[in-house]
Amino acid sequence: MDMLINGEKVSKNEKIQVINPYNNEIVDEVSIANKNDINNAIESANRAKKSLDEMSALKVSNKLYDAYESLRKNKKELAKLITLEVGKPIKESLGEMDRSVETLKLAAEEAKRIYGESIPLDAGINGKGFFAFTKKMPLGVVAAITPFNYPVNLAIHKIAPAIASKNTTILKPASQAPLAALKMAEIIANEFPNGVINSLTGSGSEVGNVLVDSSKVDKISFTGSVAIGHLISARAKMKKITLELGGNDPLIVLDGANIEEAVKGAVTGSFLNAGQVCMGVKRIIVHENVQDEFTNLFIEKSEKLKLGNPLDKSTDIGPLIDENAAICVEESLNNAINDGAELLSGGKRKDTFFEPTIIGNINENMDLIINETFGPVAPIITVRSTDEAIKIANNTNYALQAGVYTENYRDALKCANEIEAGSVFINKQSTFRTDNMPFGGFKDSGVGKEGIKYAVEDMCRTKLIGLNLR
Repeated sequence: MDMLINGEKVSKNEKIQVINPYNNEIVDEVSIANKNDINNAIESANRAKKSLDEMSALKVSNKLYDAYESLRKNKKELAKLITLEVGKPIKESLGEMDRSVETLKLAAEEAKRIYGESIPLDAGINGKGFFAFTKKMPLGVVAAITPFNYPVNLAIHKIAPAIASKNTTILKPASQAPLAALKMAEIIANEFPNGVINSLTGSGSEVGNVLVDSSKVDKISFTGSVAIGHLISARAKMKKITLELGGNDPLIVLDGANIEEAVKGAVTGSFLNAGQVCMGVKRIIVHENVQDEFTNLFIEKSEKLKLGNPLDKSTDIGPLIDENAAICVEESLNNAINDGAELLSGGKRKDTFFEPTIIGNINENMDLIINETFGPVAPIITVRSTDEAIKIANNTNYALQAGVYTENYRDALKCANEIEAGSVFINKQSTFRTDNMPFGGFKDSGVGKEGIKYAVEDMCRTKLIGLNLR
């Protein structure tokens, strides 16, 4: 599949193969962009700013609605592409596409809601006689750098609000799974002038470094690892940045919780997309009074999950993105077991597949607890009180989302208030997300918020206009 620069498809001789992690077959190839291609994309995006800025908000909205209709008609094709390149079960890929289509619709709606406000300058010294108001202005060019695990939805959460606020864009999808994102960008680009959307493939470091360093790129919106996020933050200088860097999200199950619902949340949160989810449940913190009941039911439900061909609609767990990823999960699990953890269920790897795994007898110093495990491993930590659960939940460098199961409103409000996370859900697991909510965490989970309305706000500058009427 080709890159898109200034409305033209661009192909290079040097290629990267996109491999299906289920059967190791080649799905397609993408070009490796060179520095000239990257600079051409940057220039293209800058030239297109004028044509987009001259559109009325209504026209931008209507164009996004047209793109929404086109994407909706192609969602099954893109869902299959996601499954082929990521290994995600087809039913999850279809869900991703449903959300992506809705996200584009939300952007079409938000394009007509970018408001300034009147400012009472006479509230300050020397302000009498002035009429003042603010106007929201686009930043200019937004570079979107996205990962493999939700290739369309995470990309559209950057591209759609950028266009809604009249910014042009450059998309750099993950080399492991770029195909569906490239197709999505092409569908949206068809509705807009050349250069409004550009896409680049190839070396993540080479493309990313040029985009981050360029004075002609005004914002970097990145989803990926903490290490790369820190590098972007250090190099971006005066650029705006949004960084979504992952999580080590807790699920807390307190005494008196609805255990069936808690287990349902734990199964979904721990094993969605084979655990390759930034807001996935990575630590399960259970009160000792309900530990046995919860653990037994959790094991029972987890062992019913079906591993297999991700194109089969009955498959619950597909492969990890590649064998190296599966080996990393295996090593992390083995280290925890060597440190005293007890394997309660699962634990086996075969090539890129890793069984849904539950472990107990956990201590907080295990590497698997301290760092994010990007795979289907669910460690259960036993606590004696709500305060202890909150303390353990906060004992991490991440703070993305959290889930708490309790029927006690005092415990619910205490957890909601004291857990350090960008979102805390009561009686729901951390993987819950709607595409209109503010999404983003604290600490090493990143900076800034996604969610269309909130992303649009962050992709605008505020200009004050004052009229002296005296």
